Amino acid sequence: MKVSLSEDQRAVEELFSEFFAKTSEPIVVRRAEPLGFDSELWSKLCALDAPAMGVAAEKGGGGATMADLVVLGECVGRSVAPVPIIEHTVALRALPEPSAELLAGDELATIALQSATGGLDWGLIPAGAVARTVVGPCDEVTVAVSAEPPGVAPANHACMPVAFRTFDHNTASNLGDKSVWSRALSEWQILTAASLVGIAAKSLDTGVEYVKSREQFGRPIGTFQAVQHGLADLPGLIDGARLLTFKAAWAMDTSDSTAPRSTDVDDNEVNDPTSLALMAYLFATEVAAQVTDRVLHYHGGYGFANEYDIGLYYRRARGWSLVLGDPAVQYQHLADRLFGAVSTDDTSRKR
Repeated sequence: MKVSLSEDQRAVEELFSEFFAKTSEPIVVRRAEPLGFDSELWSKLCALDAPAMGVAAEKGGGGATMADLVVLGECVGRSVAPVPIIEHTVALRALPEPSAELLAGDELATIALQSATGGLDWGLIPAGAVARTVVGPCDEVTVAVSAEPPGVAPANHACMPVAFRTFDHNTASNLGDKSVWSRALSEWQILTAASLVGIAAKSLDTGVEYVKSREQFGRPIGTFQAVQHGLADLPGLIDGARLLTFKAAWAMDTSDSTAPRSTDVDDNEVNDPTSLALMAYLFATEVAAQVTDRVLHYHGGYGFANEYDIGLYYRRARGWSLVLGDPAVQYQHLADRLFGAVSTDDTSRKR
């Protein structure tokens, strides 16, 4: 695995960093609340062919790898852009033949994150308030269904365009076995982890600038050692989350190759893309929460005021990390993958 960006990836980073800096300023993010979707920003993003970027070239897309898309995901997180590009990209990658409308972004697609409790009731769906097409599991197969989105989202802490959706089973089209959805779910975890890394990185930048300018006792608060210590460990956490996310993307990109997929927890050797995707997601949620919490703390009471941007990042760091469900349950899933499921008659872990 290469730990540095390729020339093409640097070009992607430069393109989307500049794009979101100009088009997804905090005022735009606030204006998109409470739905959490800005149709004008989405149209501008579509003009860059971003919706089809991650689709295979033979399907009419740009052929970007997961590692390329991680670069895009981090740019989305840095600006907390109110567009569901991650969900749309993952859903299109799962479709065998995405329509021209989906490739162009004229229609939106998303992925269900939970198995159906009955029929096609997938519970809370990310981007479900604005996406017409939803990819999700049904028994042992993966299906795609389409219906008019509600256009409204239930009130939520992060102002995300989520929605509870149910669909008619008779309108579902079969995309293959359940592994199609499982792979899409892992891709969503990786790209959401990248966005959370972006949230953390931008929040740290915001915090550093604030403590350099905010004065107390006649000097910038950033000159106080206690403040410096509180910020000093954050870059290492962010870099760790970024590296783990790229490793998960690399594992996903090479999952069809002959590269070994060994897992030896004792030797810290994990190359399974599904496990790495969940590891990256869970670690990135912790890092984003810790960084935004620390930076908001140094803002004092101002951190909760709408005039200060850290609140936007603080709320999304928590909201984006909860859309998959209870983190404790996800940690249990990860432990089961790495150590084996807990026996019904023995609480010890099988190694």
